[in-house]
Amino acid sequence: MARHPRLVVPGVAMHVRHRGNDRQDCFRQDRDRLVYLAMLRDFSRLRRCAIHAYCLMSNHVHLLLTPADEEGCALFMRDLGRCYAAYFNRRYERMGALWEHPFRSCLVDSARYVIACYRYIELNPVRARMVKHPGEHLWSSFAGNSALRTDELLTPHDEYLALGLEQDARNRAYALLLEPEDPELLKVIREATDAGFPLVGERLKAELEKAGARLEPGTPGPRAQQDLGDDAAGQLALLTE
Repeated sequence: MARHPRLVVPGVAMHVRHRGNDRQDCFRQDRDRLVYLAMLRDFSRLRRCAIHAYCLMSNHVHLLLTPADEEGCALFMRDLGRCYAAYFNRRYERMGALWEHPFRSCLVDSARYVIACYRYIELNPVRARMVKHPGEHLWSSFAGNSALRTDELLTPHDEYLALGLEQDARNRAYALLLEPEDPELLKVIREATDAGFPLVGERLKAELEKAGARLEPGTPGPRAQQDLGDDAAGQLALLTE
């Protein structure tokens, strides 16, 4: 599915998927994952991207993050990708691209889609049959979001906080997210991430339409952006009121 200029709205969450080039493994040992998470922490703070959920698989990474400004996500992913690739190439005495380019992303707004992305990301190892329960996968945000351990990487999204007034209530509500996933919703998330179409509520949808953004396949978009190939230059920064 063809992509169009990346949609970025400061203060609105984004689901990001970064895959190894040619689907090659980007993590070979636990040390690699620890290094990546340390870089994730440092660059998310530098570029002001709040991390709500994450999952490190063998050949790709899923993130749910909220950038503070229109350039934050692109700069964060650029810095994180470059720095980790340099480490990986040195460690394994290799050359060449480690990551596919560009990374895939979509805007995520409204309780339905935000919570669905939390669950989509943290249940990824279960769907891949790597583990039977998300808590068994050490390299995701599940333990932090379900209060099994403290995870300094995480900033709760407002929709996560809305699951309950108290932390105990949120934990119980979050546990219910382990119920079987809706296959159609999984398909929607995958397609939106691959193509860059937003998963948003009606209010933000109206604002994006007014700004001329493409919201689904076949809808017109701003022609002026069509020839921009670089991630940062190709972003369509849309500010909410």
